[in-house]
Amino acid sequence: MKQNPYILLAAATLFWAGNSVAGKMAAGHVSPMFLNAIRWGVVLAILGLAGRREIVIDWPVIRQRKWYLLAMGAIGFTMFSAALYSALLYTSATNASIEQGGIPLLVFMFSYLLYGARTTLAQLGGFVLSFVGIILTATQGEPVRLLQLDVNFGDALMIVAILTYGFYTAALRRKPQLHWMSLMVALCAGAFISALPLLWAEAAAGGLILPDATGWAIIAYVVLFPSLLSQITYIRGVELIGANRAGLFINLLPIWGAFLAVVILGEEFRTYHAIALLLVLSGVLIAEYDGRRRAASPS
Repeated sequence: MKQNPYILLAAATLFWAGNSVAGKMAAGHVSPMFLNAIRWGVVLAILGLAGRREIVIDWPVIRQRKWYLLAMGAIGFTMFSAALYSALLYTSATNASIEQGGIPLLVFMFSYLLYGARTTLAQLGGFVLSFVGIILTATQGEPVRLLQLDVNFGDALMIVAILTYGFYTAALRRKPQLHWMSLMVALCAGAFISALPLLWAEAAAGGLILPDATGWAIIAYVVLFPSLLSQITYIRGVELIGANRAGLFINLLPIWGAFLAVVILGEEFRTYHAIALLLVLSGVLIAEYDGRRRAASPS
């Protein structure tokens, strides 16, 4: 049966966007660090069993680069998820989704800082547009609140989350050549190990909430859709149309997230959300279009 890459890629971003909604719904049903730890523990077990053959083949490379892989899992998976789930205790899923739309521009920034990657005027302009959109969201449409240091704690945590994921994505440029399942297992191992101290700290502070029936349903969704099926559909979509074209679909994430937050959670979509969403997406599209145009032009 012929697979439609556009449906696969749209589904992948829909699953990722659902993670913010699930994190918001988790409040009172399962605590953030428990959700974070069990998510990566279960994914590690599933992929470890499914990809054991690939892991055996790739083991010499994994062992050689173990500290890098464990660190990337801790930064990109645990730190991002911990900040996201904690942020959703204080801010809306709509805000969290729009703010995540700035991740591609932060990848540009960290690629420049880490590797000296060339940054064009158009990419810089796109970064500024997206950053203004993120600040507009974080200050709930009143940027002057930034001068008064009056920013919602959840939105401040989301800025930490997207900075973390931007750094992680740029740093993956140094990843070793591994089968995707071997890579995911190594990253999930780093994520699970680093999630345990956070879980202990949450329990010691009296914030641990063991999952009830709703909590277990949320955990099942987070493991199945944002963690597993999204990877499968996105990787297959990349195989069908290439990484450059597939990458543009990530821009659907804030749109899906805002839509799901309004429809499922009943959150209010305000004027500043619309303006911020337009700024974030415009900035990313300008930067990506310029990058692809330069990559496609003769040297």
